[in-house]
Amino acid sequence: MGLGKTVQVLATILYFKEENPMESVSSLIIVPPTLLSNWQQEIERFTPELSCHIYHGTGRSFPSERHDIILTSYSMVRQDLDMFLNESWFICAVDEAQNIKNPGTKQTQAIKAVNAFNKIAVTGTPIENRLTDYWSIFDFVNPGYLSTLEDFKTRYVKPIEKLGDEKKLENLKRIAKPFVLRRLKSNAEIRRELPEKFVNDIYCSLTKKQIRLYNNLLDGTFKSIADMKDIERRGNILKLITRLKQTCNHPGQYLKSDNPKITDSGKMELLVETLENILDMDEKVLVFTQYVEMGKIIQKLVSEKLKTEVLFLHGSQTRKEKARVIDSFQEKAEYKILVATLKTGGTGLNLTAAQNVIHYDLWWNPAIENQATDRVHRIGQENDVMVYRFITKGTLEENIDKMIKSKTDLAEKSISTDETFITELSDDELKEILRLRI
Repeated sequence: MGLGKTVQVLATILYFKEENPMESVSSLIIVPPTLLSNWQQEIERFTPELSCHIYHGTGRSFPSERHDIILTSYSMVRQDLDMFLNESWFICAVDEAQNIKNPGTKQTQAIKAVNAFNKIAVTGTPIENRLTDYWSIFDFVNPGYLSTLEDFKTRYVKPIEKLGDEKKLENLKRIAKPFVLRRLKSNAEIRRELPEKFVNDIYCSLTKKQIRLYNNLLDGTFKSIADMKDIERRGNILKLITRLKQTCNHPGQYLKSDNPKITDSGKMELLVETLENILDMDEKVLVFTQYVEMGKIIQKLVSEKLKTEVLFLHGSQTRKEKARVIDSFQEKAEYKILVATLKTGGTGLNLTAAQNVIHYDLWWNPAIENQATDRVHRIGQENDVMVYRFITKGTLEENIDKMIKSKTDLAEKSISTDETFITELSDDELKEILRLRI
């Protein structure tokens, strides 16, 4: 992540343009909507020789003249699939290819239906949760190479994920290797181009208000799930986890308070203190949260306390609004703090103006967390990057973080690290993990 995948795709298209095989056909690049402006800027910066048309929005239309690149989003392909099937494509490249990890969705099926002479899947996280993510991405690039999904599950998923079969894992890596171009930040040639990254776990305590709310949520939920089974039980446990995480963030997030205060949350007090130190050093910082509502609370409280405008990047903004926020943070010295939701700001963007990353709440998936951090720690970053992971001591945040760290990295060993595993624990195991230790 952050190692120049965009430039490699553009250089490939430019090479074929100069060699003439794509003289009469365009290449199609499919990206999340958030990244349309970023790709447009990268084309203009690195390959101005390539003409580009963005197919997106309510007034979208295919151009009457041929362009080297048609740039569009996943949702546009799904909605206007017939338009894309009527065209011939020299290259079809999908960015953030984990968006097609679920083979049964209409979006994935639409993307895979597009006909192209060459296909490229671009992603820093080919496996977010399960080994089947990898199969689905491979099925786009090279359909049939890893056999059918059911055969893949039998041959690789069960032996690797359930039984930890190292031989099967090595076999899978060996047969996939000819079709995978992978660069790691641990590679010697990459390390020479990248500054250091320092990851710090920072612990804070709950306030009295948070403690009361946390315990009340635990007591109420455990009484209600005592007689529940299967789907109903799992659903209520996931709701409890979300509510507890919101309580650890700030009571105002869970209670939907109109008047949240910094002193209501130990984590918010830690954030303000950390931001004050960063601003004192005249540096910029990117703050990630899972929740839009929490982002609004951070924006309001921090801007009022530190007397500075706090930018906020989230999924409800238009493409132009997102581009304005990103450009302001990257280009204007007066904007020091950018709050971003993990789903919107965590993939594909270049935010190298920051030297600091704060994960206000944790997703409990190392692949997603690292991908977000790499918005800052990437090629083009000239300074060492400080990463702060906020963890509320004595709560489920600390306990589950320890459990995740004890697992092997999914991207290397294919063991699931999403939080749904918690729902399979017994009531006694749940109580032990979720209870307060203060």
